[in-house]
Formats: sequence, C-alpha cells, structure tokens
Amino acid sequence: MKIKIINKSNHNLPHYETIASAGMDLRAHITEAQVLKPLERTIIGTGLFIELPIGYEAQVRPRSGLAAKNGISVLNAPGTIDADYRGEIGVILVNLSNQDFTINNGERIAQLVIAKHERAEWNQVEILSNTSRGEGGFGSTGTK
Repeated sequence: MKIKIINKSNHNLPHYETIASAGMDLRAHITEAQVLKPLERTIIGTGLFIELPIGYEAQVRPRSGLAAKNGISVLNAPGTIDADYRGEIGVILVNLSNQDFTINNGERIAQLVIAKHERAEWNQVEILSNTSRGEGGFGSTGTK
C-alpha cells in the first residue's frame, strides 16, 4: 500500500525496523527539548501529514521501551488518525513515572500502525443471543 505523506521535519520518513514489524517509529519534531514532569502530558508534533485511503486508520501507540524504562506512554492509546484528517500527526505523551523526562528533537516517541477497519451499521433489536459468558465482564473470567 502506498500512502501520501508530507514531511515538514528534518527527520527520515517513518519506516519498519524489521520485516515483521507492525509499527513504524514516530519522531519528535520540536525546536527545543521539552521536559515532561511526573503525571504531566503534552502534545508533541511529528512534522508529518498523511492522506490515508478510506477504510484505513493510523493508530498512534506507545513505544514499549519508553514505557518500560521511563514510564512514558501515549495517553489516548491507541490514538486514531482518520482517513479524512489532514493535519499534523501529534502524539499525546504522558509521564507516568516519578522522574522528569526530557524529550529531544528527533527522539522516537511513539509508533504508527496502519490498520484496515470496517464501518458498522446498527441493527436495533430487543433481545441478543445467549452465550456461556453472558453479562460477565471486568474480570469475571478470572485472573489465572
């Protein structure tokens, strides 16, 4: 699949690191380093603008290394970029650690996954079919 992209950053285009990678790293496009204090959130620009085909979305997800080592995550994970959005891709980062975290220009801050999706049409009914699970949710199937 080919996707139109405008790159206003001074960084290379996002790319897959391995043949089996699902996501491509997004890099911070900022003029100066930004400090993210504990429990603080901010939107970091990437300098990237995309044109997705209808029926696809781009999902902005956390990078596992940043989350595990520094407590940095994407607040609305996964963030959704719709096919009709033409603005800059921004990443809502949150610092869930108890240490300040400095974001530098060019730092890999999130990953982008391109995913196909369906559009649903509701069929309003009075009764749903029965299952063995029924209405059980929020841990009702146990933890082990």
